[in-house]
Amino acid sequence: MKDEIIEVQENLSDSPLFSEHLAPVPKEKRTWTLWNLAAIWVGMAVCIPTYILASYMIKSGVSWQVALIIIGLANLIITVPMVLNGHAGVKYGIPFPVFGRASFGTSGIHIAAIVRAIVACGWFGIQTWIGGLAFYAIWNAITGSEASLGLSIGKFIGFALFWLLNLYFIWKGTESIKWLESFAAPILVLIGFLLIIWGSNEAGGFGAVLEQGKQLESPTAVLSNNDGILEMRLTPLKNVQGNFKANEFQVSVPTASGEMKTLGWQKLNTESMTFPLSDTGVNERAVTDHSQPVEVKFRKISGETITESSTVSLVLTEGSSAGPSHKLWGYLLWLTAMVGFWATMSLSIADITRYARTQKDQVLGQFIGLPGTMVLYSFIGIFVTFAAIANFQDILISQDAPWDPVSLLSRFDSPTVIIISQIFMIIATLSTNIAANVIAPANAFANVFPKNIDFKRGGLITGIIGIIICPWWLLDEISGILIFVSGLLGPVLGILLCDYFVIRKKELNLSALYKTDGEYFYKSGFNPAAMIALAIGVLMALIGYWVPALSFLYNLSWFTGFLIASILYYVIYKLTFAKPAPVLN
Repeated sequence: MKDEIIEVQENLSDSPLFSEHLAPVPKEKRTWTLWNLAAIWVGMAVCIPTYILASYMIKSGVSWQVALIIIGLANLIITVPMVLNGHAGVKYGIPFPVFGRASFGTSGIHIAAIVRAIVACGWFGIQTWIGGLAFYAIWNAITGSEASLGLSIGKFIGFALFWLLNLYFIWKGTESIKWLESFAAPILVLIGFLLIIWGSNEAGGFGAVLEQGKQLESPTAVLSNNDGILEMRLTPLKNVQGNFKANEFQVSVPTASGEMKTLGWQKLNTESMTFPLSDTGVNERAVTDHSQPVEVKFRKISGETITESSTVSLVLTEGSSAGPSHKLWGYLLWLTAMVGFWATMSLSIADITRYARTQKDQVLGQFIGLPGTMVLYSFIGIFVTFAAIANFQDILISQDAPWDPVSLLSRFDSPTVIIISQIFMIIATLSTNIAANVIAPANAFANVFPKNIDFKRGGLITGIIGIIICPWWLLDEISGILIFVSGLLGPVLGILLCDYFVIRKKELNLSALYKTDGEYFYKSGFNPAAMIALAIGVLMALIGYWVPALSFLYNLSWFTGFLIASILYYVIYKLTFAKPAPVLN
């Protein structure tokens, strides 16, 4: 990409759309290098959601190798529009809300920017709660206190401490954020490699760990109906020597009365792991119509020590559907979800690239920092979990594998290990939160009232909303957000890129972006072509959420919304407007 930096040539300070923070960053203040841009992606990508990303796929039966390929491919895909959308940030020095005025209009951009901001505020609250739990764990390790399972005063104090730590960096401004990310990146990469070394040493070698982990790709138990005989096949975890860790199992079946009947503990027969249910008094109709499950749990008796697994609920399988086309479709669904992981950042990346010195720095920095870190830390999450099931003999089934680092750390008794690991957790969560969940909403709120809200106040509003959403109640609702959000934001990105690259050929009237009577004011501040394309793009991406026959559109929502909105925008714009006016910067 050609290195061209356009600077504003007139005084716009009296415009209601202009503020010092939203103004183009002058050339002499572009201090972010290739390393800084790569570091900010390392800092953002190293977080608990990245660590456990592959676990969702592996639990569904996808191999760890395929899971990593999907994660790598998804992040290469999303880095392409990330780099394209970052071009305007470098060339014109403008943040996302100002850049979006060209395509959506000076007022229309508020719709996209505020949706982006609210999503970030939600994630800010959740990440702040997670960071607060790290403070809470350190306090318990120091004092020897017992951790509370529910909400407690200690957890809220930890939340408040981490919230204030975030506010400190917000108040210090973007240079402090650059320092934080550059400081955190090498530490986080080093910790990742140390975790791999730990796993290899504890579980008997690198290859042994990966071999042991293959078990997690298979379900603990499968319920099937073979020629009218209801039976259950059991596959609990094995130790490094190849022996089942559990030595007994217990089954609970639904009866005709609707009650669950729990059978006695039975020895595992390693020669035949198939258990018939026909003679157990099971209500087969309730099982076949999926109205009630069959439940199974395992235990290990070693001397006087008894270790029990969690309970696994089973529903009847309808036969194999894992043909090539079915598998391919499953991979596409996972690919969409993984693309959606960074869909919000692909919109607002100009908020960061406006501080870059050259296009080369932003392109290489993003390609070096994002895909590689996502694959590395997803692999670390896989590898450390595999090492844990090899190392901890009380993990009897795959459902009990400690996929998230919080569950893993709870297995260590050493206060020193807990304190050190939680400090690194704080660094990782802080670096993710500030870069991914503060900069964009702060700019979006500043864009609503440029003369009254600056970056600091926008960041404070972000922090307050992060409290109001009560993140301690949202944690269990996050898994379904990625696809839904990608359906909302894919169309926005499609319109931005179509307008900038296809219609305007990367040429913007920089001064007009800050004028209420300029070419980007359109119709009362709204570009009709963008509004129509956005509405139809979002509708088509999300309609499958309510209409089962169109569920494929929703399952591929990011791609659906992106393609439909960009094509519609191009057609409607060409029919509505003449060629864009010649740009005079």
